[in-house]
Amino acid sequence: MIVTWRIGIRIALIMFLAVILQVSFFSYLTILGATPDFVGVVVVALGLLGGGVIGAACGFATGLLVDSVLLQTLGVSSLVLLTMGYLAGRYREGFELTGVLVPAALAGALTVAGASIFAAIQLMLGVDTPVSLLVVREILVKGLLAFLLAWPAYPLVRRALRPALVDDLPARRRLVMPARLRRGRRSRRRRGERLTGTVGTRRVRGGVA
Repeated sequence: MIVTWRIGIRIALIMFLAVILQVSFFSYLTILGATPDFVGVVVVALGLLGGGVIGAACGFATGLLVDSVLLQTLGVSSLVLLTMGYLAGRYREGFELTGVLVPAALAGALTVAGASIFAAIQLMLGVDTPVSLLVVREILVKGLLAFLLAWPAYPLVRRALRPALVDDLPARRRLVMPARLRRGRRSRRRRGERLTGTVGTRRVRGGVA
């Protein structure tokens, strides 16, 4: 991803909109005892599109915004979302996204990991949280909901950041570079033919003279 100031504004708007939707809509939804983590899905999408550094930066900034809006302990959500965005970006840097199921599956798996890290941090900080099998079920349901949310969220984020994406750059190089080489070879051949013709003409003129 090529991040210019315009793309930076788009990324900031995407993160802000994700936090607003999470706080005003998704936080009021309860499905099988779990709340959808739309912010985590968006951070994973940004990491998959931008790489590890951009994913980590977006996750950290989004986590600070979430903690500030919800008046939570600053840094907890940032650490979790930073990890999710960075891991998503590292996966994108090492592997190709083949198929439409890969982004959704990564969003679900990283949401499960993020929810587990969040619960562990709360326990270490001494926050009163219930410890039972219901927590495990809630984490797994969150992962399933993230898998479903990633289906529409990832294409939308990708479309919003399409001008900055360079995912097809290797293919373009494979298509463009041979053409340039062919044009270069043609021009060199033409120059060689001109030089050969000029030398032949000089020789003929020299022989006639």
